[in-house]
Amino acid sequence: MWTVVAGHLGLTEPSVPLLRDHIVWQLRLPRALGAAVVGAGLAVTGAVMQTVTRNSLADPYLLGVSSGAALGAVGVIVLGLAHGVAALTAGAFLGALLAFGVVVALAGGSSPTRVVLAGVAIGQLCAAVTSFVVIWAAEPHATQSITFWLSGSLARVDWTALAWASATLAATLGVVLLKARALNAFAFGEEAAASLGVDVGRVRWLLLVTTALLTAVLVAISGAIGFVGLIIPHAVRFLTGPDHRRVLPVVALAGAIFLVWVDTAARTVFEPRELPVGVLTAILGVPAFAFLLRRGGTR
Repeated sequence: MWTVVAGHLGLTEPSVPLLRDHIVWQLRLPRALGAAVVGAGLAVTGAVMQTVTRNSLADPYLLGVSSGAALGAVGVIVLGLAHGVAALTAGAFLGALLAFGVVVALAGGSSPTRVVLAGVAIGQLCAAVTSFVVIWAAEPHATQSITFWLSGSLARVDWTALAWASATLAATLGVVLLKARALNAFAFGEEAAASLGVDVGRVRWLLLVTTALLTAVLVAISGAIGFVGLIIPHAVRFLTGPDHRRVLPVVALAGAIFLVWVDTAARTVFEPRELPVGVLTAILGVPAFAFLLRRGGTR
């Protein structure tokens, strides 16, 4: 692996057979790095959403972004609007942006509760339309591909998708870290945050839009991977406390490590078959969430 990487970076002469070089450079490496980026992004988004909405059950998909992305991807696959991974990613991204745009239009500049309700409503609408399109098309191969994508998979991550996701994650991390003190104030409520000098409306919408755009990019390249953005922030807060200046960097690292290992297990445990990574995160996430709930109740 190191020989392949060094060869592509121009540090050594290529000395690995072409097939092995392709496996490492085109398949394994971008997938592993993509898992780290997606895991970190989902965990950071979940931590921000839980604080901004003051809802401990909030996750990155709360605003209907994943359902919009699914509808966009289904439109590309079933309706034959375009072909290839790039077209699927573009369709999912545009669907996610459209869904979030509708949520923003419905919620206006109002309270987090109305934003959440608008997100749930649009998410259900997109899910219903997605099911209708799949049933109407009635194509077995397309349905199988859609089901696998909706369950979450990192098999399609390539260097182009990784570059977009990494850049979006870096920008989002910069924004949320700059607003870490404001997030700490949000934990005490909007009135307390305003009394501490936080422009509640502006900061809330800045964080919601930024994290929604990151979620749209991540869902576009990996599908919907549940429980990462819900479980990891709660687990990290048990270790670091509530201060977002510590929570956000640690939650990004924990999410990255977690999803890399889960994707590796999904790819190898049932070899030669590959399990959708979203299925495995749900299998692991439900008991972990039950444990965290019980531990929190005990405390």
